[in-house]
Order: sequence, then structure tokens, then C-alpha cells
Amino acid sequence: MIRLYIIGIAILIIAILANGIILKLGIKSWYDFIALLNHEGSSAFRQLSILDYLWLFIGYPLVLGCGYWIGDSIHKLIKN
Repeated sequence: MIRLYIIGIAILIIAILANGIILKLGIKSWYDFIALLNHEGSSAFRQLSILDYLWLFIGYPLVLGCGYWIGDSIHKLIKN
């Protein structure tokens, strides 16, 4: 149970940092994308750049996966 908690905290911290960085870079986050969908409907897809798509569907999942890996590594360090 503690392993899942540590991994969850690591993912949360990584997600917060990633969202802060992309906000500074001007890349759309999932929050921005959902807000666009609510406001613009299906035309929101045309308002995203290639960089936005790359971040949302490739970069962000990879970054969160790294958060999992970091959390799991921290748990293994603590356990040993």
C-alpha cells in the first residue's frame, strides 16, 4: 500500500511540474484542451498546433510514466 502511495505522490508532483512548465512555454494542457472543447466543440481540434498534439498524446503520458518510475525507484530505495 505504501508503494502505491509513493508512486502516486511522485506522479502528482511530476504532473504539477510538467503543467507549470508547459504553461510557461505556451503549450496546451489537458485542462486547456477540455476548456476549448467545452467552448468551441469539435472545432477545438483545429485550434491545436502539432506541438500541442505531440505534448498531449506523446509527451505527457511519457512524463507521467517517468513519475511512476521515479516513485517506484524511491520505494525500492526506502524498502532496501
